[in-house]
Amino acid sequence: MYLERLRLDGKVAFVTGGAQGIGYCCAEALAEAGARVTIGDRDADAIGKAIETLAAKSYALDGVVLDVTKSADVTRVADQLAARAGRIDILVNNAGIARSETAAEDVADEHWLNVLDVNLNGTFWCARAFGRHMLAQGSGSIVNVGSMSGFIVNRPQPQSYYNASKAAVHQLTKSLAAEWADRGVRVNAVAPTYISRPRSMLSPTSKAKCTSAGSTARRKAGSANPRKSPRSCISWLPTRPA
Repeated sequence: MYLERLRLDGKVAFVTGGAQGIGYCCAEALAEAGARVTIGDRDADAIGKAIETLAAKSYALDGVVLDVTKSADVTRVADQLAARAGRIDILVNNAGIARSETAAEDVADEHWLNVLDVNLNGTFWCARAFGRHMLAQGSGSIVNVGSMSGFIVNRPQPQSYYNASKAAVHQLTKSLAAEWADRGVRVNAVAPTYISRPRSMLSPTSKAKCTSAGSTARRKAGSANPRKSPRSCISWLPTRPA
């Protein structure tokens, strides 16, 4: 009976940045649990490849090209999914960028604004658009992918803009959870450590510094298997409360 609580059969889920990395693994985990998953990503080719790969594992997913920084597009996609599926049960706010390795004094306005736009604004635009449908139906689960960088300062790589954006994601999560809990919508966040994926790899120089620093956790920077990402936690959070 307990294992039945971990099933998501028939639940409608949307995963941003779902064509690769953590998002891809989360989409796979949700599909494995029985959810009807749609992945949103900026990369149309990556979407096609992800859908094809998961189809080979007998998971049928849909995909849509989406830039989470475009609030009007986010709203359109959310409305279309709700109209097509009849409801929206799960949102995984995973889309994010790092652009590490730039010292604070050298960060251009574009750099700062781009990271905050994707990581913070994009998370809010999606929570707002998909959350409206969840609030209307009186139920739903949103999982925001934050980062340990929202709580600590990573060394040796400089990334003040990324750390600030992820700290904001965690505070936003708590704020939305407090606002929407009594209306049936749960909002949670996870804080992954280093995961090897295209947008998070450290430079050879930083990797060398990590190794010389003698920290086991930092020596592994950029080498963790994406399949060991928080996929299990993310697929568990939307399940029925015990």
